[in-house]
Amino acid sequence: MILTLTASNLLGMIRDHFLAQYIPTGQLDIYYAAFRLPDLVFNILIYGAIAAAVVPILSRSFKANEKSSWELVANLLNIATLIVLIALVGLFFLLPILMPLIVPSFPTEKIQETIYLARWMLLSPLFFTISYIFGSVLNAKKRFLLYSLAPIVYNLSIIIFTLLLSQRVNVVAPIIGVIVGSFLHMLVQLPGAVAAGFRPHFKLNFQDARLKRILKLMLPRAVALGAGQIQLVIFTAIASSIAGAIAIYNLADNIQTVPIVIFGVSFATAAFPSLAHFGNDERSKFNNVLLKSAKAALFFLIPSSIFLFLLRAQIVRLILGYGYFGWSDTRQAADTLTFFALGVVAQGLIPLIARAYYALENTRYPMWSAIISVIIGVTVALFGFKGLGVAGLALGYAFASWVQLFILLVGLEWKTYINLSGSFWISVAKMLLLAIIASAVMQLIKHWYGSVWDIDKVYNLFVQTVVSAGVGILAYLGGAWLLKMPEIRK
Repeated sequence: MILTLTASNLLGMIRDHFLAQYIPTGQLDIYYAAFRLPDLVFNILIYGAIAAAVVPILSRSFKANEKSSWELVANLLNIATLIVLIALVGLFFLLPILMPLIVPSFPTEKIQETIYLARWMLLSPLFFTISYIFGSVLNAKKRFLLYSLAPIVYNLSIIIFTLLLSQRVNVVAPIIGVIVGSFLHMLVQLPGAVAAGFRPHFKLNFQDARLKRILKLMLPRAVALGAGQIQLVIFTAIASSIAGAIAIYNLADNIQTVPIVIFGVSFATAAFPSLAHFGNDERSKFNNVLLKSAKAALFFLIPSSIFLFLLRAQIVRLILGYGYFGWSDTRQAADTLTFFALGVVAQGLIPLIARAYYALENTRYPMWSAIISVIIGVTVALFGFKGLGVAGLALGYAFASWVQLFILLVGLEWKTYINLSGSFWISVAKMLLLAIIASAVMQLIKHWYGSVWDIDKVYNLFVQTVVSAGVGILAYLGGAWLLKMPEIRK
C-alpha cells in the first residue's frame, strides 16, 4: 500500500507541476473554488460514513454472515447513490446563490465561470460515492491493491487532459480530467469488489438494522467532516480577496499532504481492520495495534516534517516555479508551506487516532474535537491572514491540527483505550533527536552545495535538493539502525 500511495502522491505533485505551469494562477483560483461545494456534499454524505461506520460494520458483518453482508453492501450502494444524486441536483440549482458567498471578492464574470465549472464538477461526487463504497468492501476484506491504485488513475487523468487540452480550453482541461478520473477511480475498484463477491440488486431497504447503525454512527462523523469542509470554505472566501491566493493555498496544501498520506493515512488504513476487529472486546490487543501503528507513523512523520520545513523553498521552486506560476507566487507558496510543515505530525496522526474511535463505534468525540479545532483554526487564520497573507491560513490550519490531536489523545487515555507509557515517549524522543541530527547534516550539505554551484539553475537546484535530502535520510536511518529501533530493524 505504501508503494502505491507513494506513486499516487508523486503523480499528484506532477499534476500540480503541470497545473501551475499551464494554467494561469488566477484561473487556478477558479479550479480550486469549483471543488468546494461538490467536496462538501461528498464529505458530509458519504466519506464520513465510509471511514466511521461502513468499514467497521462490514468487517464484523462479513465474519458473521457473508451472504447477508453482500445484501447490505448492495442496499447501501443503492441508497447512497440515490441520496447523493438528489443532493447534487439540488446543488446544481443552488450554485448561483451559494457561490458568491464562497468567493465574495471574485468579480462577477469570474464567479459565473466558477459556477459553470462547479456544475460540471458535480459529476465527480457521484462517481466517488460508488467508488468509495467499493473501496470500503476492499478495506473490510483487507484487499488494498486496487483501492490504492484508484488515486493513481485519477491523477493520471488530470495530468493527461491538462497536457492535451490546456492550451485550447485553459482551466476546463483539468476539470475534464477530474470528471474522467473520478469515473476511472470507480471503474478500477469494480473488479475487486466483484471478485470479492459483490453482486448488485436494485432494492431499497431502509429498515435494515445495520443500515440504521451506519446512519447513527455516520452522523457525528458527517458533522465533523462538514466542519472541516466549512473551514476550507471560509479559507476560500478569505483568500478570494487576493488574486492567486486560493491556488497558492491549495498547491502548498497538496505538497504537505504527501507525507501525511504516505506515512499517516497508509498506516491508519492498514491498522483500521485490526482495530475494528479487536474493538471493545480485546482492549490490550487494541492498545498494542494502535501504539505500534502510531510509532511506525511517527518514525517517518517526524523527519518528514523537519525536512519539509528546511527544504520548503527548494521543493516549491522545483514543483511549482514554472510557466504561469511566477516568482511572487513561488515565494508565497514557500511561506505557506512553512506553517503547513509545522502541522505534518499532527495531521499524520489524526487519521489513525480518529479511526481508533471509529473502531470503538464512537464518532461523537471525534466530532466535537473537529468542531473545536475548526473554530480555533478559523480564528487564528483570520488574524494570521491580516499579517501574513495566505500563509496565515496555513498557520490556522496547523494550529488547529495540534489542538484536535491533543483532544483525541486525551479522550483515548481517559477512556483507558491507549496507554502512552514511558517506553512510547522514549521512542518518540529518539526519533526527534535523530531527526534533528539528520537535519543538521542535511543543512550543512545544502549550504555547501549552494556555495559551490549556481542553484538558480534548475538542474543544480534539483541536485542540491536530492543530495541534501538523501544524506539526511541516510543519517536518520543509519542512526535508527545503530540505536536498534524496531521500526527499522524489523
